[in-house]
Amino acid sequence: MSSETLSQTDIDRLLGGGGGGGSRSNATVDASFAAAALDVQVYDFRRPHRVSKERLRTLEAMYERLVKGFEAWLISRVRGQIEVRLQSVEQFSFGEFTLSLPMPCSSFIFDIQGTGQKGVIDIGPEFSTYVVDRLFGGEGTGSPLTRALTPIERMAVRSVADKVTSLLQEIWQDHVPMELNITGFESSPEILQVVNREDPVLVANVEFSTGSVSSLVLLCLPFSVLDKFFTSSGQQRMALLATNEQEREQTRMRSEAALRATKVPLTARLPDFSLSMRDIAQIVEGTIIPTGIPKDARVIVRAGSQERFIGHAGRVNGNLAVRIVDALPSTASTPDLPRS
Repeated sequence: MSSETLSQTDIDRLLGGGGGGGSRSNATVDASFAAAALDVQVYDFRRPHRVSKERLRTLEAMYERLVKGFEAWLISRVRGQIEVRLQSVEQFSFGEFTLSLPMPCSSFIFDIQGTGQKGVIDIGPEFSTYVVDRLFGGEGTGSPLTRALTPIERMAVRSVADKVTSLLQEIWQDHVPMELNITGFESSPEILQVVNREDPVLVANVEFSTGSVSSLVLLCLPFSVLDKFFTSSGQQRMALLATNEQEREQTRMRSEAALRATKVPLTARLPDFSLSMRDIAQIVEGTIIPTGIPKDARVIVRAGSQERFIGHAGRVNGNLAVRIVDALPSTASTPDLPRS
């Protein structure tokens, strides 16, 4: 008899009719089906998954700060309606990361000072095309480039990469302080090599969209420089539990003081006005331009990238100033007021 052949007792148990133990047999069958339905996942001991749910929430909050700062900077730079959002923060091997890059790619390589390690910022072709087009006076509606960036185009796109590296330094400052400097550029994913192909990396996917254009910016950091962040979570929790009420109050006061000392740029813009081409052609140094705007015209005051206040322009002690007369809800739309 083959070892795979079922005996009559086994058949009776499976059908629930053997040995007067019907309920027990049914339970056995249910347990068998439940065991078969388990989602079994292969565990790789050479490359363990190190992003816990708690760490992932912290990472998402950190990179959301980066996204908001990047969006505000980008809007002021290209003067267009742009939306930037965090799509995901995930762990990959470096080989998997390079396979996800387009051909050709626009990957800026940065050194992590004092560690001997490198990271990558890859800017999608649609985003690269949009930035180049806008910075050189276009509308940003051109077709995505299917070739490698020229040196001049690369210099324009590098301004974006430089801003992202400074924001990366800022969000990691409290966890893993590091100094990042862009040192190279690569347009071929196959040649891109900053760590071993099997080494784990942390990749943040940032989605950029404006009108019909949508693209990704990928931020890649090697796990080897983030060990302090992933191994200190348990020690931090124990330290938090060990603190007394007085120490927690002092921590809260320090956080509040740091928040109050945070600087947010305020910008104000007068209503739009029109000039004829004849008037524009006659403008020379020292020309006084009549705007036709009444002196009590309302101006919109922005905090960062959000319209927050209505004000009147004027002077205080010889300095230009804006008097706040009303507040705008952060989510309110103001179609009757000029937008910058």
